Amino acid sequence: MKIPYIPEDAPFSGDQRAWLSGFLAGLHSRLSIDGDGTDVATSTQQKASSPIHILFGSQTGNAEGVAMDAANAARAAGMQPVVESLDDVDLARFAAMKRVLVVTSTYGEGEMPDNAQLFWEALESDDAPRLESMHFGVLALGDTGYDGFCQSGKLIDTRLEQLGAVRMLARVDCDVDYENDAAAWVGDAMPLASALNVGGADAAPVVVAEAAAPVREKSPWNRKTPYLSTVSVNRTLSGSGSGKEIRHYEFDLGDSGIDYEAGDALGVMPANDPALVDAILARLGANEDALVAGFAKPLGIELSTAFEIVTPSRELIAGIEKRAGNEELSHVLRHGDKEALDAWLWSKDVLDLLQLNPSMAVSAEEFVGWLKPLQHRAYSISSSPLEAKCSVHLTIASVRYHAQGRAHGGVCSTYLADRVADGGRAGIFVSPNKSFRVPSDNDAPMIMVGPGTGIAPFRAFLQERRARGAKGKNWLFFGDQHRASDFIYEDELGAMSRDGVLNRLDLAFSRDQQEKIYVQTRMRENGKALYAWLEEGGHFYVCGDASRMAKDVDQALHDIAATHGGMTAEAASDYVNRLKREKRYLRDVY
Repeated sequence: MKIPYIPEDAPFSGDQRAWLSGFLAGLHSRLSIDGDGTDVATSTQQKASSPIHILFGSQTGNAEGVAMDAANAARAAGMQPVVESLDDVDLARFAAMKRVLVVTSTYGEGEMPDNAQLFWEALESDDAPRLESMHFGVLALGDTGYDGFCQSGKLIDTRLEQLGAVRMLARVDCDVDYENDAAAWVGDAMPLASALNVGGADAAPVVVAEAAAPVREKSPWNRKTPYLSTVSVNRTLSGSGSGKEIRHYEFDLGDSGIDYEAGDALGVMPANDPALVDAILARLGANEDALVAGFAKPLGIELSTAFEIVTPSRELIAGIEKRAGNEELSHVLRHGDKEALDAWLWSKDVLDLLQLNPSMAVSAEEFVGWLKPLQHRAYSISSSPLEAKCSVHLTIASVRYHAQGRAHGGVCSTYLADRVADGGRAGIFVSPNKSFRVPSDNDAPMIMVGPGTGIAPFRAFLQERRARGAKGKNWLFFGDQHRASDFIYEDELGAMSRDGVLNRLDLAFSRDQQEKIYVQTRMRENGKALYAWLEEGGHFYVCGDASRMAKDVDQALHDIAATHGGMTAEAASDYVNRLKREKRYLRDVY
């Protein structure tokens, strides 16, 4: 029996329509008849037996978090969610999936996240399988401050369509304030996915490894509602002769109930420099107590806590260019040369752009309309909860430089260094990063490459291994500019070496000799031993600068595999990719 459809133009009032719809739904249920004439019990069994696959590509954990939220929504809708990172899925199994939701972030300038790169390379290849039996949806996370905004999600969405997959719902591209848009997308996706009659279980069996640790409950503390934590320690690590200012912070967790693991990141909610706020107000000719349409708080407070006033947004750059009469800026924008624009913007903040033409009038309303929301800063946690039981530690370089005739500073790094003294409080929350963890096998060797503040998670890893009593060997490559002033945590690392926790420590201080030496230099010098550790089941980790250091380290790893494994360049690439698939080559780069 077919249940009649009520046309939109049927002559019923709203109440009549609601009553009739309810009546027909009840009749539908009592007759146990589905809309296509299928027995409801049979249809429900089909939907339950066919999983909904929720696949994520995540660099810092945001996309994974949304995927977990989607899984909870799928369960509530009576479906069986299977959540995996994209690189855990081979194309043969992927081609057999019927219902697929993809949540992916974009890393760097339009690049795939680390745990999605191998999947994408296979998907874009000429021999990728056809996907006519798949229904899919894509949610993309990104940042409009970058040219490659949501590029990973856009590429995957287009490629799935090219391979014949049927789009369940339109792709949504989320900016840095992604939570509401992501929740709306998940809400839209579930009834569409649930309504699909996909004809039973996937053709290929689903094999998903059990989690090594129990899933943590979702914390009440997040970007919207951070926990106000007391900063109990704020001390300088770098020496007096250093060209850097690296500090160690400890945040008390009090009764927050905050739980974290070695490898996670800590989000810190900053406030802008009051001196910069005052300078911008003066430039605008605005009073700090002025109210701007659409905002409840005075302008001074909004500029202090709500808006990004250091890094210029695209909207602000375009708005300034139209009225500043600055030929240099106009020339760069006209030619659309991203590298030239980046070079021109280097060291300039929002105030610098306002000062391009001191006679240029900009209203407070126009100005705030050009700004992006002030975002938290995420830092790799440098402690293990097994040792720092009631606190969480960070290792941060304070960003300070002089340009355009005045002092400039990093938003969060100087906020913590200068304006949150010992005993002060700052808003924090944990960003889990399940893709960056100490080996679950306590006997597995661990190789860590972390120059500068990239040492942060590896301090946590070593504490974790010590607390576990792990017997696996640990090897750290660390470096910076000068040993005398930049060897942070030297005493701790020395103690770990003496105690047998840190089995090898290779140092690379680039400016202590005429020829510059970097961590990748030390890797190559010790390539034979490094390859042997990998062959023993070792896990290889990298943390730090993505633009240069991580790429150089990756190339060194390929070269070591080729040289000491007797491989061709192609075979070495396959070897490194195998390490990635086995979750033995992991990166936390920025």
